[in-house]
Amino acid sequence: MVTCPQCGQENPALAKFCSECGAPLAAQSGLAEERKVVTVLFADLVGFTARSERLDPEDVRAILTPYFARVRNEIESFGGTVEKFIGDAVMAVFGAPVAYGDDPERAVRAALAIRDAVEELNEADPDLDLQMRIAVNTGEALVSLSAAHGEGMVTGDVVNTASRLQEAAPVNGILVGEETYRATRSAIDYDEAGEVVAKGKQLPVRVWRALAPALSPGERRKGKVPMLGRASELGVLIGIWENVVSEKRPQLVTLFGPAGIGKSRLAAEFVDLIDAAEVRVIRGRSLPYGEVTPYGAFAAQVKQVAGMFDTDTDDTASEKLSAAMATLVDGDAAELAAHIAMLIGVGKDGGVGDRQTLFFAARRLVEALALDRPTVLVFDDIHVSASSMLDLLETLASRVRDVPLMLLTLARPELSAERPTWGSGLPAYVALPLERLGEDHSEELGRRLLVAAGADARTANELAAKAEGNPLFIEELASSLVEGRSSAGELPSSIRGIIAARLDTLPPVEREVVLDASVFGKVFWSGALTSIAEDRPARLEALDSLEGRDLIRRDPVSRLQGEQQFAFRHQLIREVAYSILPRALRTKRHRAIALFLEGAASEAGDVAPALSHHWREAGEPERAVEYLLVGAEQANRGWAKDEAFRLYSEALELVPEDAPERRREIGKRLAVVVQAAYHTIDAERLVRHSRPESEPG
Repeated sequence: MVTCPQCGQENPALAKFCSECGAPLAAQSGLAEERKVVTVLFADLVGFTARSERLDPEDVRAILTPYFARVRNEIESFGGTVEKFIGDAVMAVFGAPVAYGDDPERAVRAALAIRDAVEELNEADPDLDLQMRIAVNTGEALVSLSAAHGEGMVTGDVVNTASRLQEAAPVNGILVGEETYRATRSAIDYDEAGEVVAKGKQLPVRVWRALAPALSPGERRKGKVPMLGRASELGVLIGIWENVVSEKRPQLVTLFGPAGIGKSRLAAEFVDLIDAAEVRVIRGRSLPYGEVTPYGAFAAQVKQVAGMFDTDTDDTASEKLSAAMATLVDGDAAELAAHIAMLIGVGKDGGVGDRQTLFFAARRLVEALALDRPTVLVFDDIHVSASSMLDLLETLASRVRDVPLMLLTLARPELSAERPTWGSGLPAYVALPLERLGEDHSEELGRRLLVAAGADARTANELAAKAEGNPLFIEELASSLVEGRSSAGELPSSIRGIIAARLDTLPPVEREVVLDASVFGKVFWSGALTSIAEDRPARLEALDSLEGRDLIRRDPVSRLQGEQQFAFRHQLIREVAYSILPRALRTKRHRAIALFLEGAASEAGDVAPALSHHWREAGEPERAVEYLLVGAEQANRGWAKDEAFRLYSEALELVPEDAPERRREIGKRLAVVVQAAYHTIDAERLVRHSRPESEPG
């Protein structure tokens, strides 16, 4: 079987396209396995094994077949993959083979949906009386991308721990591990459940019991501190809105930016400034999963206008919609209401000959709302919208006239890849990209978050540097630091998941280039990338495309003559990409890069630190020592005594104990550097003290 890299669907070995999503299978990544942060869900029926002993095999199958079908449906609807059914138990994986960035939340929501689904099965058949235990756990695993049908796709402690937590879960309850809880606590309501002594674990495992969703999918709670560093963008939005109101000229605005950059926060701050009695603001969100209509975001807005609830019957919903339309438009309100009902999925009767008839009804509703009072329609996460939803938005933006209406849309950069023509040709369209926060604002945000949590704010600068201007990453790193889960230099799994999701959306060749480039470090060269793979033209094209996606940048000057130099746009992208590679492949790539640098550099001293690093990671410490000594001598001659001391010390650590002469030689050089550095400090102090007080320093 071949697993689709886009949706996770299993396909026959000879298939060229995925049977589920149509993605090409022939151009998959050459990696057989990867390291990923995944979330594992275990669900098992309670007491069913003993019960099945008293039942006929056909009766057991009659019970389990609808149960398994319902469980599989819930798991897959949230983007998970069923790895295996074992008896009456099921194991599912979220975040592999494709990461979505919110995989822990998806897994917990799936667990809650499974619990509710089993209750529904029991209500439909009182004699069924199924009981179950569920557990969800998040952690790093080795993911097999070429596992045959029936083989395990993920391997690691995260799987074993999830299994143990499932055994300890209360009947009809859901236990989650600490990493899952940390990643989802803002979206899910929990009760503390103490600790579980799990077999094979040295320490007890802290667990929480999942109760219910606290927010709708995709939503985040408002930040704990004031918004920083977006005064310019906020001013642009206010200026556009004032023009919309004064000239009654509708405007489509798209806030572009990667996950966590602050799109939703900026939109919320803008709405807070204009949300007065005379302004109508209606929000809608395209859901990454569980969408019941292609026009989900617009449907959510219509339901708010009409006072409709998801629990309403179709008849009740249609009646509310008709009543609302009657108050907004004259004449053909009933017909327009019927068409909008069809559009949002609550109208079951009748039909129309073309889509534009339904779009015209939506236009009439939007115009009526804006005629009544100035209106802002907020569409969040349109990068996951169906193409029909994007078509509707562009239709509204191009057809609505002479009313104070702003269509404020929020999207990640993926929208440009999926819809390159987005907004083109529209009479009034503004794309507003959000860049990362500047250094000052990043440090201030980190400081405020740490102070608000009662923590030491002295690490704010290190934290801000690590997050590289992404507000969500700053917040996640601060939380991790405050809770003692990591140092400011480590990367929480929540951030890894978000970046991994972006990498998983790349075409296979581009993704491979990013993974290979990550082995270099933040800076890399095109020549080495093409030397370790056969398809040189495709890789050169991939570099250009990756620069267009703002994942890498092309440096104007290269340290290696004749080689084009590139750098990762963010160090975090490089770190996450590197973490995906299995150890054996890292070793192979480090060796190839070391050989390339030896051939490309005219003087070893210029790249000695890099060569020592790559040879060490390639598992050849003696060659690493050679270049550490070259670098140390060069630093020593330049009176960079601290750097020389560091390099000599690293070299000494790599020389084995059974090479005493070699260790003694390096030890002598190290002692000379220490002595020179000591006298340098004394000499500088003597010079300072010998100066007259009036002489400037």
